[in-house]
Amino acid sequence: MTKDLTVGSPQKVLWNFCLPLFGSVIFQQLYNIADSLVAGKFVGEQALAAVGNSYEITLIFIAISFGFNIGCSVVVSQLFGAKKISNMKTAVYTTYISSIVICLVLMTLGLSLCTPLLKLINTPDEIMADSKLYLYIYILGLPFMFFYNVSTGVFSALGDSKTPFIFLAISSTANIGADILFVTAFGMGVSGVAWATFICQGISSIFATAFILKKLKKIEAEERPKRFSWDILKRILKIAIPSVLQQSFISVGNIIIQGVINSFGASIIAGYSAGIKLNNLVITSFATLGNGISNYTAQNLGAREFKRIKQGFSAGVKLFWSIAIPFALLYFFAGRYLLYLFMDDMTGLAMQTGIQLLRIVSPFYMIAALKLVADGILRGSGMMNRFMTATFTDLILRVVLAIILSRFMGIIGVWIAWPIGWTIAATMSLLFYKNGNLEEKASLIL
Repeated sequence: MTKDLTVGSPQKVLWNFCLPLFGSVIFQQLYNIADSLVAGKFVGEQALAAVGNSYEITLIFIAISFGFNIGCSVVVSQLFGAKKISNMKTAVYTTYISSIVICLVLMTLGLSLCTPLLKLINTPDEIMADSKLYLYIYILGLPFMFFYNVSTGVFSALGDSKTPFIFLAISSTANIGADILFVTAFGMGVSGVAWATFICQGISSIFATAFILKKLKKIEAEERPKRFSWDILKRILKIAIPSVLQQSFISVGNIIIQGVINSFGASIIAGYSAGIKLNNLVITSFATLGNGISNYTAQNLGAREFKRIKQGFSAGVKLFWSIAIPFALLYFFAGRYLLYLFMDDMTGLAMQTGIQLLRIVSPFYMIAALKLVADGILRGSGMMNRFMTATFTDLILRVVLAIILSRFMGIIGVWIAWPIGWTIAATMSLLFYKNGNLEEKASLIL
């Protein structure tokens, strides 16, 4: 199924398109949450700390995969909106071929640099072995992650947000069952958590890619598409590289912050690991919905429907806030009970750390939402310089402030850095969106 996002009520179209994306990201996060939940509940606090510690490094690989997802998705959306089907198909094939090369390079680097990276972030000796084991298995599954993310990007570009939701719902549910089976029945510990994710994501990746290739065959093109195009690859990279850099810098920033947090000991690491998983559920949801905003913007830019893009901004804010407010209230007032899913001690230092993190950052989710709606439009319309400027400002502020404030305020200083960075960067993104020239960007579509 494909969906033309350039016709119909902007609010209705955007909401119908984005809500399955929200459901998808909820299930996507279940992969990581399930890993931490099972590790913390069935193995112990150190296993929870090891999974959470390794997760910050996995974000580097996720960042690169995410960047290619966005680059392909935006270009395919623009070409689909402009009804240039042959070039659209070539863009998909080009991305798949490029992803194979990128995966081989990343796997080689990842396996050789795994231990140095863990040492770089001051990984405590007591969780080093489990952190390394989890990371090795994760890196082996990189091809699955890449092809799945590219495939979901293509689904979204064609206006189909329901099919990837179905894939992800099934695989995430299976991952939870496999986690528990491998850890409790087979006694595999942290390795069981990692292998469960590897297997479930592998299966979903194969099916998603097969469905995309089958879908493309059914769409008639004006001429036979090329299997690879350097020109289209360059265009994809113009979107992908800034997105990769953005996500990579965020990942590097998170690794630096993880290094600061690691200096406070295993209990603080465990509390942060649980709290940040809940926080990332919201922020990643916003980022994924922002991708939907980008697809909507790109299709309408290709069709030169500039008024619909502005209407989409208002509809996007309403959608994001309808998610931000309930989560903020839930985390602020009932965060303790959610954190209890990851750990047994309701009064320990790990629990108190997680509660403190959630109560400081959750009231600012509405501000983060504003930034990511504006960012979605900037990226979908190809205004990558402005997008990068706002994003790097947020990251640099959060990292620098986390380092400085933690020296004077302890661990609470790290948490305070988040809302400060969000607020300043959101202001910049909104100004960039208001002053953008959509007509100029539309004229550059092939």
